[in-house]
Amino acid sequence: MSEQKMVRLRDLGVWSGGNTPSKARAEFWNDGVIPWVSPKDMKVHELSGSEDLISETALQEGRVSLLPAEAVLVVTRSGILSHSLPVAVTKVPVTINQDIKALVPHKDVCPRYVAHALRGASQRILKTCSKHGTTVASVETAALLDFEIPLLPLDEQRKVVAEIEKQFSRLDEAVANLQRIKANLKRYKASVLKAAVEGRLVETEASIAQREGRSYETGEQLLQRILEERRAKWVSKSKYKEPVEQTTAFTGVVPAGWTSATVDQLGSVQLGKMLDKQKHTAGAPYQYLRNINVRWGAFDVSDVFEMNFENDELERFSIRSGDVLVCEGGEPARAAVWRSNQTDMKYQKALHRVRFDGAYLPDLLVIALEHLAKSGVLDELYGGSTIKHFTRETFVKLVLPVPPIAEQSRIVAEVDRHLSIIREVDADVDTNLQKAQALRHSVLKRLFSK
Repeated sequence: MSEQKMVRLRDLGVWSGGNTPSKARAEFWNDGVIPWVSPKDMKVHELSGSEDLISETALQEGRVSLLPAEAVLVVTRSGILSHSLPVAVTKVPVTINQDIKALVPHKDVCPRYVAHALRGASQRILKTCSKHGTTVASVETAALLDFEIPLLPLDEQRKVVAEIEKQFSRLDEAVANLQRIKANLKRYKASVLKAAVEGRLVETEASIAQREGRSYETGEQLLQRILEERRAKWVSKSKYKEPVEQTTAFTGVVPAGWTSATVDQLGSVQLGKMLDKQKHTAGAPYQYLRNINVRWGAFDVSDVFEMNFENDELERFSIRSGDVLVCEGGEPARAAVWRSNQTDMKYQKALHRVRFDGAYLPDLLVIALEHLAKSGVLDELYGGSTIKHFTRETFVKLVLPVPPIAEQSRIVAEVDRHLSIIREVDADVDTNLQKAQALRHSVLKRLFSK
């Protein structure tokens, strides 16, 4: 291979910037046929189109220029520049917006060679060419054009590109296989959750009792016991309020020995405290959970805030081990069981706290909610237009399956066993995806380092 020489990017061809045709001119955008590339389109290495299209009129009057196929595009202004430098080669003629710079290479420069070189040097470019003090991450054009990459004769550039793309083709195939595994894991999890709430994951208590020739407490009897015990424990001076009864059947299959009931029949639901720092200045500061802290089946307490709670609010907004916290907004119905022994954690109004008295396992609620939410069953129950809300009024009416208590324990244990396997395999897939990405960078860095 010939010796590489270092060449400034500005000397590789003709560079140009882009523009945005006036949005006030409908004729620039209606019936558009010409790709108009912006940073949101720069997620691929080869561009054959764009999300937005402009018209011939915009090309003639909108102060934008048509770039030919085989131009190299580089994002120079976007939040993504805080960690990545998007680079693409055009497969068709395009126009670009002002956040992208384009290189039309000289005849002795291979566009894909330049694109690979830029990707290989992306972190050095971001480190040495980024503007400081700007609200949006940006690359300084002059510094970028003065950046140097190694250049070979054209025929050797093409050989390098061919070898890179041969290696990357193998990587792409491996990554595609890994992505298929992730998709299969997602389907597998959905099938596990569905089987759990339909009584098909473990042998039913009814079947076991029949085989062993014994009786058992059915779901219906369990529900009656829950309701009777709740009434018996009522100590408030106010009149006992009957829980909301179900008006619709459970959407899943109800096997022998099971029944169904509303959330309100099975436990108590309490919304958290409204955040108002100007109004709520009395009391003492306590950490509280927001919906961002609740993941499916787990909590992330790495980013927990504080607000004031008065003495008479401490119990009402408390969280104890075994409580289920359910998102009211954001991703409605996302839920997890609080297992911590931390007794001073509170929660905000963006969350519902569901508390059971031991006759209904909290994990079963999370399993049912994840199944119902991810299968789309809950979509029609959410309120709000732009932001979805799972209001308390709607949530307490939600109908859940009620298996016998012994069967609940077996279901929860079996779901946990399956999900542990899924998490382990998924983590291995993510590790290998990261290795594949690192290998791409390693190949490019090795080929294009000084």
